[in-house]
Amino acid sequence: MIRWTVPVFGFALILLVTGCNPSRNADPATSSTPEPVRDVLTSEAQQALTPDDVLSDLKEGNRRFMEGRLTPRDYLAQAAASASGQYPKAVILGCVDSRVPPEIVFDQGIGDLFVGRIAGNFENVDMLGSLEFATKVAGSKLVVVLGHTSCGAIKGAVAGVDLGNLTAMLHNFDEALEQASSGNSDVSDSELIRAATEENVRQTVNDILSDSTVIAELVESGDVAVVGGIYDLASGRVTWLDF
Repeated sequence: MIRWTVPVFGFALILLVTGCNPSRNADPATSSTPEPVRDVLTSEAQQALTPDDVLSDLKEGNRRFMEGRLTPRDYLAQAAASASGQYPKAVILGCVDSRVPPEIVFDQGIGDLFVGRIAGNFENVDMLGSLEFATKVAGSKLVVVLGHTSCGAIKGAVAGVDLGNLTAMLHNFDEALEQASSGNSDVSDSELIRAATEENVRQTVNDILSDSTVIAELVESGDVAVVGGIYDLASGRVTWLDF
């Protein structure tokens, strides 16, 4: 038989009334939960960044994403704070794939990134104009061409899909497929898709630099860098390509 003393019984009653959670009424100032980010990038903060700073920030953000440590943010506060102007640190040229949301996989908030999306993450004159606006006009320091595994556009190109305007769009990947196969007719479809996805990112980076004198000059001066990476759908990891 358990014999309750008055003090012990009293403490047990307090736990019962408070939901058995002594920290329930803890001082918020001593709480381990961080305050959500409400601020956004300013012009001064953006200008102080280098391309290497921004790339490191995106790498750290992707690491937090993979570890389940996304930064808490007050998105409504950020929306209000950015309503009068925007100073994103980077511009992402990504695929339309719903499984690759750049702001989330890089753990960024409202006003941090420009995002241009098109199936297969390739460039055309309209996308180049958008990238030039993001960098030369709006001050972004980094251009990221972001491909991903199991890309439907690359798969469609490999399969020779014939469907309305999609057929013409898929021809943008002809050169990447040719380079990826390297004349090897025995390469498997899965290996061809993987290699073509990487080759497409490399070609897009090179095409941006060759077809946009605006961006090429920014890169030459060290004000902007253009990089490429592949996002893995299964792990959430972005692997950065060497050039």
